[in-house]
Amino acid sequence: MTDYLLIIPARYFSKRLPGKPLLDIKGIPMIIRTVNQCLKAVPRSKILIATDDKRIQKICENQNIKTLMTSKKCLTGTDRIAEVAKKIKKDFYINVQGDEPICNPEDIKKIVKYARRFPNQVVNGYTDIKEKKLFLSPSIPKAVFDNKKNLLYMSRSPIPSNKKKKFVKAWRQVCIYSFPYKSLKIFTSAKKKTTLESIEDLESNRFLELGYQVKMLKMSNKSVAVDTKEDLAKVRKLIKN
Repeated sequence: MTDYLLIIPARYFSKRLPGKPLLDIKGIPMIIRTVNQCLKAVPRSKILIATDDKRIQKICENQNIKTLMTSKKCLTGTDRIAEVAKKIKKDFYINVQGDEPICNPEDIKKIVKYARRFPNQVVNGYTDIKEKKLFLSPSIPKAVFDNKKNLLYMSRSPIPSNKKKKFVKAWRQVCIYSFPYKSLKIFTSAKKKTTLESIEDLESNRFLELGYQVKMLKMSNKSVAVDTKEDLAKVRKLIKN
């Protein structure tokens, strides 16, 4: 049996939503809501919060959630996970972003099951885009992949596009990943963000630029990543309803 750890990277400072992991969603901090969704999929012993802030650490430890302090200089969430991997070695690491308070536990179970079968593959979730507004939004990472579900490129631009610039069909990233131990060593071999990663501000592109294949796994359409105040209002409304 392969061994794994589910890591939730949670940094305090966010340009658009400072203190994002601790934002209140109907009386519960966002990071705790994310953990609660993960607990529906994996045992508590498999979950670790990788943070750079004592306030986040305190909130989590008060809820009996394991934490590990990581550097404030981590370039991305994946770099933060790689820092954990240097201290805690597993076959692979499941990454659920801390700003996914309504992530679907069934999606987490699906990627764990897939990663157990293929522990040496980098895996990233995706789902269909059904609204033109999401297709055009720079906050939504769009993914294009080949017929074997290997990622070709990820962009904040509306892709795939056409001469008439019409929304025909597209897919968005779901921020649940699986990283083999070896892939994280390759990822952090780049001491700064790679060119396309930096332009798009999407770390999956670093794997592609370093020649590492990323497998895309179909997931549900239930997740809402909280990147803006509009996203936060949407999540609060969904939870209220």
